[in-house]
Amino acid sequence: MKILSNKDNLQVLYEDNHIIVVNKRVGDIVQGDKTGDKPLSDVVKEYIKEKYHKPGEVFLGVVHRLDRPTTGIVVFARTSKALTRLNEMFSNRETQKTYWAVVKNRPPKNEDLLIHFLKRNTQNNTSKAYSKEVSDSKKASLDYKIIKELKNYFVLEIQLHTGRHHQIRSQLSAIGCPIKGDLKYGFDRSNPDGGIHLHARKLQFVHPVSKETLEITAPVPDDVIWNSI
Repeated sequence: MKILSNKDNLQVLYEDNHIIVVNKRVGDIVQGDKTGDKPLSDVVKEYIKEKYHKPGEVFLGVVHRLDRPTTGIVVFARTSKALTRLNEMFSNRETQKTYWAVVKNRPPKNEDLLIHFLKRNTQNNTSKAYSKEVSDSKKASLDYKIIKELKNYFVLEIQLHTGRHHQIRSQLSAIGCPIKGDLKYGFDRSNPDGGIHLHARKLQFVHPVSKETLEITAPVPDDVIWNSI
């Protein structure tokens, strides 16, 4: 059964006066969209309002997003100053993002640098990975390594160098390793909760105000596969 985040069960990984970092669940949508479903940003606002007895509107800035079926670290800004600085950091790739993915099929190599050119299809909301540049494509780069071999799956640790639409999902699918549950990118069946086994595991960045280096790790979801890692 899928449990969405609310103000009472929100998994807060770090918070201070300037930022709040949460562990997103499967199905949480980071920012409002055409579905009209309540976004995680609103949930975090409710949490802050209640915890700190804030009157009126709560300021919260969305810094980056995760796909709805994925889980893991999401950073929000609590002040406009923090938002401006975090936006710059993320757009200039001054953050270190580590993901875990559970895939079927062993990758061609135990570890490798993958470079593709991704072309987005807005009609079906996918990105196709090409080995050479094509029109309207964007270069995508990541490193992966196998960190665990399970009975039917392989667990990869991924360092993301670019932040393209559906990048990890598309690039892993292109090497014959679709992520567990990811029907859009070639896995043969969905997960019961509608999610995929892709988790934003770790994020390292410089705090936008204090300037200290933060390294935040998100616990994996509680399911049989993740628990076996």
